[in-house]
Amino acid sequence: MSLFINASTRLIVQGITGKHGSFHTQEMLKYGTMVVGGVTHGRGGEWVHGVPVFDSVKAAMYATDANTSVIFVPPRFATDAIFEAIDAQVPLIVCITEGIPVYDMMRVYAYLQTSNSRLIGPNCPGIITPPNAKVGIIPSEIVRPGNIGIVSKSGALTYEVMQSLFQAGFGVSTCVGVGADPILGTSMVEVLEAFDDDPETEKVILLGEIGGRAEIRAAEYIQRYMTKPVVGFIAGKTAPNGVRMGHAGAIVEDGDSTAIAKIQALTRAGARIAEQPEHIADLLR
Repeated sequence: MSLFINASTRLIVQGITGKHGSFHTQEMLKYGTMVVGGVTHGRGGEWVHGVPVFDSVKAAMYATDANTSVIFVPPRFATDAIFEAIDAQVPLIVCITEGIPVYDMMRVYAYLQTSNSRLIGPNCPGIITPPNAKVGIIPSEIVRPGNIGIVSKSGALTYEVMQSLFQAGFGVSTCVGVGADPILGTSMVEVLEAFDDDPETEKVILLGEIGGRAEIRAAEYIQRYMTKPVVGFIAGKTAPNGVRMGHAGAIVEDGDSTAIAKIQALTRAGARIAEQPEHIADLLR
């Protein structure tokens, strides 16, 4: 079993003819992901890295029997791209785009509840299940197959931790970047639940940061239901209140949104929290 993606994943890339879509399509192909089609309105009939381009997600789904879509389009088009993927009944949608307005994501989230689609993101690095399934932008050279699951809000922090795990000899079952925006398609709790049910995952790493209550809800889930050990790190202990740190989701308002409150909640729940990202490997031992 793999989380969300595996060697049988058939992927379409929305925005495949753009700079980022084209580059990461090539990287996903190199890793072994089956990229079966791309979508750019008005560019149907073209080819990118040997991948056929279609004018719509529905046409791509019909022609390729895809089961996953990844979105590399600018923020002003991303909401419509997600809606289009939902309407085409794509089972798994991964949105890399950063900067989607919160109100638009409220509309997307409500629409998702009426569908059978799952959204990962937005503003996320995607998913990787080594050795041959990658959807998104996670660097493949810093991960090897193993039994550790990773769920993270922060892309950069994810890469740092994966690099330290790689150097320490640890392998990963699946890494899921849920995203850092205030409203997300899939929560940390949902990923923790999936890891707890995954026979290929024996330990879980949770990477969080200031802002929001995702880590507090995760702590509540860990305390009540989690059967596998969890090691974590929360970034932003020195962040000042009311100052946005890097993106829309990383802002401390009060109470549960601080790094200290999240660390305390996770510790009470039984998770082991590292002082620094590079200490995670030591805690896993």
